[in-house]
Amino acid sequence: MPTQSATPAKPSTTAPTTRVALVTGGSGGIGAAAVERLVADGYAVAVHYAGNQAKAQALVERITAAGGQAIAVGGDVADEHAMAAAFDATEQAYGGIDVVVHTAAVMTLAPIATLDLDELDRMHRTNIRGTVVVAQLAANRVRAGGAIITFSTTVTRTSFPTYGGYVASKAAVEALTPVLARELRGRDITVNTVAPGPTATPLFLDGKDEATIASLAKAAPLERLGEPADIAETVAFLAGPARWVNGQVIFTNGGLA
Repeated sequence: MPTQSATPAKPSTTAPTTRVALVTGGSGGIGAAAVERLVADGYAVAVHYAGNQAKAQALVERITAAGGQAIAVGGDVADEHAMAAAFDATEQAYGGIDVVVHTAAVMTLAPIATLDLDELDRMHRTNIRGTVVVAQLAANRVRAGGAIITFSTTVTRTSFPTYGGYVASKAAVEALTPVLARELRGRDITVNTVAPGPTATPLFLDGKDEATIASLAKAAPLERLGEPADIAETVAFLAGPARWVNGQVIFTNGGLA
């Protein structure tokens, strides 16, 4: 699996005031929306992908064609060597990293009584180990004034059936957040987690019938599914202006829970 940018990184010509973000899982869904929102705020962004290099590169090309700054970087988030290479490529291209947004995750739904343990291991490898790998690198690379943003899910509150294995992995992410925030005392780096509610992404919609989707859309007081852009607004807030929000889990779910 490629671990470097899809095209060779050029020497940095970025002005020192330009903030730089690395977004894991940035080629689609909430990750891509976060990339586009950060670019709109003037960030140079490394768009991380795990398997779909073409999709990540297409997003990069759209951004650069519109005058923005972006590169594609690849790697398995649970592989510390692959992710170190992705961080290296970002720093080589832009001179440093200010914000890390870790959206990459996998989800398998099944009742706890019948959950395939190999699938549980796969989720925990990506969702827990992957978060720790990215958090370790971010803790050692992000510049002062920066932010580390991980992702959980509102289902840690709503406790929907069949989400047990996935929620277990995301509850671990939530538990890591205040610990890392305190461990980075004195560094001027915030650490927060975004916990979206039902959001119209391929990951959420896959395998659900129209009745289920309609029911979930009605569950929140705003009576609609979230859109990736809704979640990206929270990411942008935590990445930049929210300097007094630290060690928190932000439930971005339209009031569902």
